[in-house]
Amino acid sequence: MSRLRIFDETRPQAPLASHEHHATIAAELGKLGIRFEQWQASQPIVPGASQDEVIAAYRGDIDRLMNEKGYQAVDVISLAPDHPDRAMLRQKFLSEHTHSEDEVRFFVAGSGQFTLHIDGKVYDLLCEQGDLIGVPDGTRHWFDMSESPYFVAIRLFTNKEGWVAHFTGDDIAARFPRMQPAARS
Repeated sequence: MSRLRIFDETRPQAPLASHEHHATIAAELGKLGIRFEQWQASQPIVPGASQDEVIAAYRGDIDRLMNEKGYQAVDVISLAPDHPDRAMLRQKFLSEHTHSEDEVRFFVAGSGQFTLHIDGKVYDLLCEQGDLIGVPDGTRHWFDMSESPYFVAIRLFTNKEGWVAHFTGDDIAARFPRMQPAARS
């Protein structure tokens, strides 16, 4: 289940609020200009599906966002707990950073934790299968996939070179809760 916890930036021990209802999460994030949607596949996706099959299953929503926001590229990223570079990849995303373009991720499977640092507050969002998050350019944030990552995500980019981070140098991300591995059946 998706979850949004809101913290004062100086108090990582106790959230000011916590929400698990999708509409409430979308409304809270919408006030900040953060897109949060749920998508449904237009066709079944089988485990091990190719990038093209995954994109085809969500083509309508992908095209809608590409037309609306001018995204130029789309791809699929997949990470499993046995990936040999999982620790290095996790570390790459854990520090607070910004981008010069929107960061848009749709979780086809699994989960990930986006944490946003906006106006003295920290918004800790656990994204699950079916969730799309759109983080506007310039927004301070970090991402955690846990020590045992499992996710398949569609990424949309304006920059055809893809993900380019600008690290802030602030150590705030180290003070806030990390993502715990999800139990999978």
